[in-house]
Amino acid sequence: MSAVARARDEVAHAYRELGRLGLNFGSAGNVSCRVEGGMVITRTGTTVEATAEGDTVMMSLDGATQDAVAPSSEWPMHAAILKAFPEAGSVVHTHADACTALACLGEGLPAFHYMVAGFGGDDVRCAPYVTFGTPALAEVAVEALRGRTACLLGNHGMIVTGRDVKGAVSAALRLETLARQYLLARSAGAPRLLDAAQMEATRERYKTYGSAAPLRV
Repeated sequence: MSAVARARDEVAHAYRELGRLGLNFGSAGNVSCRVEGGMVITRTGTTVEATAEGDTVMMSLDGATQDAVAPSSEWPMHAAILKAFPEAGSVVHTHADACTALACLGEGLPAFHYMVAGFGGDDVRCAPYVTFGTPALAEVAVEALRGRTACLLGNHGMIVTGRDVKGAVSAALRLETLARQYLLARSAGAPRLLDAAQMEATRERYKTYGSAAPLRV
């Protein structure tokens, strides 16, 4: 299987998985994967129930494609993110409930839980509202992602990046879980926020999180 064919399969599977996980519905959201020469992205108008390999588009990051179907209207945002962040191998955009609710308040996700540090900083920023599918949205998304691997889009949804498609989907689920927990905590009172030193200590711990401890003999 070629790299592009593999990417098409991964992108289609990820989009269906986002629907199964309840992070997207209908034709909301989109998924992309970096490949040599550009990216593979979900096509415009596809649905989480129907997406198959043929519902993806191979295109350059400048918008050129020879596929018979059109790419997602959000392709400029995906392309801009992949251009701005070479370490990103995949971009996932969803309209997941908790993240979208928080974005509709025009608020980011603060340091209420140590796992927020896993997205690169002391918070997950919320970009201002901009019309979907426009270059302006791509610009504010890139700015909100500086130093981060996730952001919210005002009155819209969320974006996460990952080294690969599987990692980006996992990150999207983690971000939605944290947003839901934050809103739940707020419904009961004012969440206690972690300070900068506590978040920095967490980021240091994340550098070795999941790695095997050295053997002692």
